[in-house]
Amino acid sequence: MAEAVEEALQGSWDQDLAEALDSGGSDMEMERSIIQDQETSAQHRAKMWKIALNVSGKGDSLFPWDGVLDLPEQTLIHNRSQQLIDQLEASEEERTEMVSDVESVITFYCKSRNISFMPELSWPHLLKPLLGLRLPRSDLYNCFYAVMNKYIPRECAANGRPFHLYRLLLQYHEPELCSFLDTKKITPDSYAINWLGSLFSSHCPPDVTQTLWDSYLQQADPFLIFFLMLIILVNAKETILAQEGGNKEDIIKMLEASPSLLEAEDIEDLFSLAQYYQSKTPLSLRKMHQNLFGSSLVALKEEDTDLSQALCLPVSVPEILQANQQQQDGVRFFVVDCRPAEQYNAGHLSTAFHLDSDLMLQNPSEFALSVKSLLETQKQSLESGSIASGEHLCFMGSGREEEDMYMNMVLAHFLQKNKEYVSIAKGGFMALQQHLVDMNIEGLDSSYVHWIVSTSGSHSSLSSADGESLGSSGDGKGVKSLVNKMTFALKSKSVNVKEKMISFIENTSTPVDRHVSSSDRVGKPYRGVKPVFSIGDEEEYDTDEIDSSSMSDDDRKEIVNIQTWINKPDVKHHIPCNEVKETGHMFPSHLLITATHMYCLREIASRKGFAYIQSRQALNSVVKITSKKKHPELITFKFGTNNSAGVEISAVERYLIPNAGDATKVIKQQIMRVLDALESS
Repeated sequence: MAEAVEEALQGSWDQDLAEALDSGGSDMEMERSIIQDQETSAQHRAKMWKIALNVSGKGDSLFPWDGVLDLPEQTLIHNRSQQLIDQLEASEEERTEMVSDVESVITFYCKSRNISFMPELSWPHLLKPLLGLRLPRSDLYNCFYAVMNKYIPRECAANGRPFHLYRLLLQYHEPELCSFLDTKKITPDSYAINWLGSLFSSHCPPDVTQTLWDSYLQQADPFLIFFLMLIILVNAKETILAQEGGNKEDIIKMLEASPSLLEAEDIEDLFSLAQYYQSKTPLSLRKMHQNLFGSSLVALKEEDTDLSQALCLPVSVPEILQANQQQQDGVRFFVVDCRPAEQYNAGHLSTAFHLDSDLMLQNPSEFALSVKSLLETQKQSLESGSIASGEHLCFMGSGREEEDMYMNMVLAHFLQKNKEYVSIAKGGFMALQQHLVDMNIEGLDSSYVHWIVSTSGSHSSLSSADGESLGSSGDGKGVKSLVNKMTFALKSKSVNVKEKMISFIENTSTPVDRHVSSSDRVGKPYRGVKPVFSIGDEEEYDTDEIDSSSMSDDDRKEIVNIQTWINKPDVKHHIPCNEVKETGHMFPSHLLITATHMYCLREIASRKGFAYIQSRQALNSVVKITSKKKHPELITFKFGTNNSAGVEISAVERYLIPNAGDATKVIKQQIMRVLDALESS
């Protein structure tokens, strides 16, 4: 009887899953509930993975390729492909076909992206789980491309940025383990480069890899791999620390092989632990490094790329301020202000504990007492549920490298004591000042005045951005006066920059009657016409202007395959977004930027993977790009023409764009190129 019931349940589950997958929808929640207690068949897994990777129904990307295998490193590609297939159980005929598939996929990927295949790359391992699905070559390539684009981070190579980030994560949660490996000069890339480059398929058995990928692709979070890697080391912690007298090379081999100990039934616990550690990690880890994955619109700033010199995990000031306003769940910070006493007294974060870092050398015994007091205060604040309480220590300096030398010594002291959850406020007190000034400029209910307090009595001084002390008398205006002085200090420091920004950001009506030089990069006028292109803020919609998205009939629009258009060679940037109508209705869309035009493709709900060409606008017709102050991700584009009478607006389009600052920056840069070309022609 039990067997009959089990067989009936299995049949019902197969039918439910098949219906969910065959519907072509992307309701991953339904799939998760169905999959939780069942093993996925290869056919169903293939459909599930294609949906999760958003390649279901995608065309044959290999179609335009002539199939010629003639790269300089072709012999290496063939040998690596052969080695991979030799590990799989298959007939001779199947082996030959699979070798050809793998070699073709890797070769076309190299050719289409103009890159070379190197011996240390893990691409063949990445293809191994996909081969188990028995996919056609076109689907095999599409899945491989999607995994590479979404889940394999940039610089996944020796001394690459992902491994420096991973080390900071390890140090944050397991400082003792991190310190041990540092002492042995064992860097993460020496043992984890194939973990990250193959999503563990290089070391896990095929059934374990497929079970792991089932969960990983459903989560759709590329940063989760860092936490899975962390749990692998956490589980092996005792074994690793027992290798005190071990040989470095032997320890690396042991570490590298750690994932091979995983079994399919371990995967659920692995993900549960990874998600727990993720919940105990500052969000800044992912927010500061979003461009590690996927298609980045803006190049990295040089100072943001070098994590190898980071003393510990950096946390953004906005996260510090927001975290302790939330409930007890999630990361909360106990902020430690390490600036000299006079700077702290002049003005500091109201919830910060003061630990004068100068004492570490000047008066070690007093420093030791201060540290003891710090830890006791942290404990008491946690017990009382104070707004200043936090399990996570975040150290704040001035933000000036020469002044923060002693703070770095204090940080090293805590790390040497194997204190977990240690971070540093990125940019220090200067960044806090600037953030509060920005809040002041935005006029956010004046709530910023509660963040800074002064403890200096009748006279207070505040270090300005250039290091000069700003005196102020006790005029009874308290904290607001202090913040206003801080605002003035920062504004006066950069008055020239502000003037340039005002003409650039707030130019909404009166055009500047001058010719803009190429060095300004603010924009160039058409010949004989004043410049009107601007990027700025808007308070309200201009409802009397034309909304171009409302002027056309869907039945008359051209229908296109979204992925085909995204992959067009003339498309320089792809920006996923939502088109926003004046009624408030939103439609999932895609902005595609070419050298001369901006296209909006609006997704067709009833036809997955297809879209209407909603609009096609010339970049040289953009006259203004604005954002809502309270909703900076809501961007309005105004299109029009210039004439002697002024600007005539012909269309208005609004989009809700994640990372809108990055998106508008690349659009602006492309507009500048168009205007440059027009002026020089």
